[in-house]
Amino acid sequence: MQSDDHKPLLSARAWAIHIFTASGVIPGLLSIEAVFAGDGRSALLWLGLALVIDGLDGPLARRFEVTRYTPRFDGAILDLVIDYLTYTAIPALMIWQLELVPEGWGLAAASFVMLTALYCFGNKDMKTTDNYFEGFPATWNLVVLCFFLSDSGQLTNLLVIALLGILTFTRLKFIHPFRVVRLRLVTIFMTAAWGLSSTWLLIAKTDAPLLDSEPAAYGAWIFSSLYFVGFGAVRSFQRNIKSA
Repeated sequence: MQSDDHKPLLSARAWAIHIFTASGVIPGLLSIEAVFAGDGRSALLWLGLALVIDGLDGPLARRFEVTRYTPRFDGAILDLVIDYLTYTAIPALMIWQLELVPEGWGLAAASFVMLTALYCFGNKDMKTTDNYFEGFPATWNLVVLCFFLSDSGQLTNLLVIALLGILTFTRLKFIHPFRVVRLRLVTIFMTAAWGLSSTWLLIAKTDAPLLDSEPAAYGAWIFSSLYFVGFGAVRSFQRNIKSA
């Protein structure tokens, strides 16, 4: 039990963590500026910074009990608002403004992304008891990154968007990279490999296919991406699994 003398400092620390969470809107705004400048690379790098902030604020909030010391402020809602901006709204804008889908489909695809994501963010059962996401977790920032790094075609992108939007309403499992206990150390390593390789590829990307110009980094990116897809697929089809 903390003494009353320490409570102002503990409250200040909790508010500092909330401010850190809120700071995610700044790279979000810079990403929007980059989108309208036609700079997909910079837009994704700014979204990457927002993703790092989002990855750190939750563990900090739980570690330092921010709910206890700021009881009138809901950090979870703050986090969801920023996540909807950086995970969904800005990627939807990129799909539309950067013409990632066939001509005439931009507004429809962006609207579909934002509408299906609303179900995800409003779903009280979005996470399972063992901390997997149930249904596609509206990580459209990662989807747009895949489009950018793989140089996938507009029609392919449109079909992927349609498929993932539908998967939002299923019970398929998608791994949370930090909160799932099973093989956590391996998953954290794969998360680091994915993040570093993604950043390297974004910076190094030219008109040449990345498989040719950056084969090692591209191979690491593909392998780590498949790890997360495969982990979720295995969890989805296992029966009578015990909570991790």
